[in-house]
Amino acid sequence: MKALVIAGSLLVLSGCSVFDSWVYRIDVPQGNYLEQRDIDQLRVGMTKEQVAYVVGRPVAENVFDQDVWYYVFNLNSGRSKSEDYQHKVILTFEQDKLVAYEGNFDRPENFDTPLEQ
Repeated sequence: MKALVIAGSLLVLSGCSVFDSWVYRIDVPQGNYLEQRDIDQLRVGMTKEQVAYVVGRPVAENVFDQDVWYYVFNLNSGRSKSEDYQHKVILTFEQDKLVAYEGNFDRPENFDTPLEQ
C-alpha cells in the first residue's frame, strides 16, 4: 500500500510539467515603447523638450549624467522565451541640443539635417 501511495504521488507530481503549456501567462512589457516612426522624427539639434515631445521622457533618469537619455523596452513573452525582445535607444545631448543617436532601431535618414530654427 505504501509503495502504491509513493508511486501515485510521483506520477501526479511528474505530471505537473506536462500541464505547464496549458497555463496562460501574460506578456510583461516594461519601459519606453517606441516604434521606428517615432525614431524617424529625431533630428540633430533638437532641444530636450522637443525630443520629449516626440518620443517621451525616459522611464529612468540618469542622475549622474543629465545629457544622456536611455530608452529601454523589454517584452517578456508569456508564451515563449524566443518571442522576448528588447529595444534600446541612447540619445546624447550637448548644451541642451541632441547631438548623437545610438540604438537598435534604424538610424533616422534625416537625423543629420537640423530642424529649421
